[in-house]
Amino acid sequence: MISQAQVDAYNRDGFIVVPEVLTKTELVEIRAVIAEIVAGAAKVTAHDDVYDLEPGHNSSEPKVRRIKTPHQVHPLFDRLVRSRKVIDICKALIGRELRLHGSKLNMKSAKYGSPVEWHQDWAFYPHTNDDILAIGVLLDDTSLENGPLLCTPGSHKGPVFSHHDDDGYFCGAVDPREISAEIKAALPCIGPAGSMSFHHVRTLHGSAQNVSDRPRNLLLYEVAAADAWPLLRFTDLEEFDSRLLTGHGPTIVPRMADVPARMPLPPPKRQGSIYETQLGAPERAYFGRAAE
Repeated sequence: MISQAQVDAYNRDGFIVVPEVLTKTELVEIRAVIAEIVAGAAKVTAHDDVYDLEPGHNSSEPKVRRIKTPHQVHPLFDRLVRSRKVIDICKALIGRELRLHGSKLNMKSAKYGSPVEWHQDWAFYPHTNDDILAIGVLLDDTSLENGPLLCTPGSHKGPVFSHHDDDGYFCGAVDPREISAEIKAALPCIGPAGSMSFHHVRTLHGSAQNVSDRPRNLLLYEVAAADAWPLLRFTDLEEFDSRLLTGHGPTIVPRMADVPARMPLPPPKRQGSIYETQLGAPERAYFGRAAE
């Protein structure tokens, strides 16, 4: 599915975009499932185990900014991450033995889709090694105007930035005043619907509000090497092993790597999705510089 040049670009920059991995038929099926799930949000009035709601959500006009763990909500999303073409790309980038860490569907509806502040995924879930990536499935044509993912080349080889507020609590966002050069260097992950981005777990990234009249839905999967073990919140070996995507069975010997890490502790003052956690950030980002 990808060339050695693309693998080299991922290793150098910490992210790549692979054009049109999904067919138009697959996109139609996925969009139909999403529409059905979003329609179900009319029955809820607050965030729950499935929905993270936009401000202004109501039963007559459901506004969903995230569907949580979609691979557990509908089997289509589980089949997609286990598909041969997705697995082959992940194998080329982080190795043959793979595990699904998690999934989410970020929905940036036209005119009001929420931004995501600058952060590194590694800050949320440090592991024993960093052979971990996030897959971004572009479900809509994505351009600078509808809030694309913005990644800073080479940042996966640099420091793990502080994601804590002024009181020392984890807030899931980097103070933009400390990364002005990195923000200016960021590049957008854009392309036609069906394309996929792949970014390293330590790559600095964020995304602006959708100011266009077009939606920008992004299905995200986090995939790890099977021998990368989480440093926090591990409680159930059977569930952990159920998320193996490839391999011949449980891996109970973690691979330790000399990589920097900061623990996401003390826990955030605002519990919930990244949108809620980042409301505790002391400073908000200005995304215009990255999109110019």
